[in-house]
Amino acid sequence: MRLSVIGCGYLGAVHAASMAELGHDVIGVEVDEAKAARLAKGEVPFYEPGFEELLKRSLGSGRLAFTTDFEQAAGAQVHFLCVGTPQKRSEYGADLRFVESAVESLIGVLSPGELVAGKSTVPVGTAALLADMIEDKVPDAMLAWNPEFLREGLAVKDTLEPDRLVYGLPDGEAGPVARALLDEVYSSIVSRGTPQVVTDYQTAEMVKTAANSFLATKISFINAMAELCEATGADVKQLADAIGYDDRIGRKFLNAGLGFGGGCLPKDIRAFMARAGELGADQALTFLREVDNINMRRRIRMVELARQVCDDSLLGKRVAVLGAAFKPNSDDIRDSPALNVAAQLQLQGAVVRVADPAAVENCRKTWPQLDYADSPEEAAERADLVLLLTEWQQYRDLDPVAFGKVVKRKSVLDGRNALNRESWEAAGWSYRALGRRAT
Repeated sequence: MRLSVIGCGYLGAVHAASMAELGHDVIGVEVDEAKAARLAKGEVPFYEPGFEELLKRSLGSGRLAFTTDFEQAAGAQVHFLCVGTPQKRSEYGADLRFVESAVESLIGVLSPGELVAGKSTVPVGTAALLADMIEDKVPDAMLAWNPEFLREGLAVKDTLEPDRLVYGLPDGEAGPVARALLDEVYSSIVSRGTPQVVTDYQTAEMVKTAANSFLATKISFINAMAELCEATGADVKQLADAIGYDDRIGRKFLNAGLGFGGGCLPKDIRAFMARAGELGADQALTFLREVDNINMRRRIRMVELARQVCDDSLLGKRVAVLGAAFKPNSDDIRDSPALNVAAQLQLQGAVVRVADPAAVENCRKTWPQLDYADSPEEAAERADLVLLLTEWQQYRDLDPVAFGKVVKRKSVLDGRNALNRESWEAAGWSYRALGRRAT
C-alpha cells in the first residue's frame, strides 16, 4: 500500500519506518525542515533503542522517504495523523491547533475513498470534529481513529508487535471500508491473531487517555503508600511485593519512587480532567487531581530527604545526580522528575553535577544552569551525596565498592528503589530511599 504519515516527531517517525518495514511505500510529511532533512539522511533526532537501524533499513529499501511538501502525500490510500497535542499554556487542556492545521493541509491533497487514520492522543470528541472538516471538503474520504500505545524505549517493538489494535470507525457504510483498509495496513500483525477492538470514535479516543490515567493512578497509589510507610516506619518495597502477588493487582508499576514524568502521562491526565469538565462530568475524574498532586509531592520529598541526610543543609554540598531523562532508554527530558530535583537542589545551595547516558545534550539546551558529567564516576567525584533518579541499567549495575572510592562520603539516595540495598550497605554506604525505613 501507499501510505503517508503526517507529523514525524517521535510517534510519526517510528510509525513511518515501521510501516515501511511491513512492506508499504511510506512518505513522511514533516513541517520542520531540519527534522525532515535529518530523517531523510537516516539521522535520528531522538534516542530510541533499535530505531536508527530500522530507519536506515527502511530508507535503504526505497520504501520510505521524508518531505515537507504535503503534495507528496497525494495518492496515499491511508494517511496517518501523528501530530503532537501539547498541553496549553497556563491551562490543563490539550492544544489541538497542530492537529487541526495538519488536517486542513491534508484536505488539499485528499481524494475520495482515502482514509485518514488518527493516531494522536486527543480529547474525546475531536475525531467527530475532524470527520466533519473532512466531509465538508471531500465527502467520500473517511476518518478512523487508531490510537498508539508506544512505550518510550520499546517503541519499535510496540509498533511492529502491538498487544492490541484499536479502530474507532465511522458510522454507516464507511465503517467496513475503513476497517478493511486498516486491516490491510496491519495484515501481518492481524494474521498473528493480535486482539482487535473495533468501536466508535469516542471509545477509541478514550482508550489511550484511560490507559494512561490508570497507569498514573497505579504509580501514584504506591507512592501514596510510600508516604504512609515513611510516617509509620513500614517498608514500601515489601508492601508492594506482598500486594503484588494478588493477580487482581499485579506487581508491575508498583515501584515506589520519584514518580512519573515525560511528554504523555502528565499532560494526558490533565487534558482528560479538562475535557471531563467541558462535558459536565468533572466529578468523575477529580481523583486524577490527587494522582497528579501525589506525583509532584515525591519530588519535594526527595529534596527534603537529600537535605536531611546532608545534616539539614545543602549549602556547599557536592551532589551527584545519576539520571536526567524521565525514564531509562530515552533522551526525553520533558517534565523530568530527575531534572526538577536537580534544579531544586542547586537552588538550595548544593553543587550539583548531572550524568545521563543519553539525555545530557538535550539537558544542556534546556537546563544550561546545571553542570553535567560524562560518566557517573565523574559526576560523583568527591561527592557528599549520590542520588539515583533515573534507573538506567548501567547505574543499577554500578559496583558499590569501586564507586565508593570516588566519592567523599558514601551516602546514596535511591529515588527509584532500583539498587540492591544489601550490597550497597555491605560496601559501607548509607542507603536511603523513598518509602523505605532507615537503618
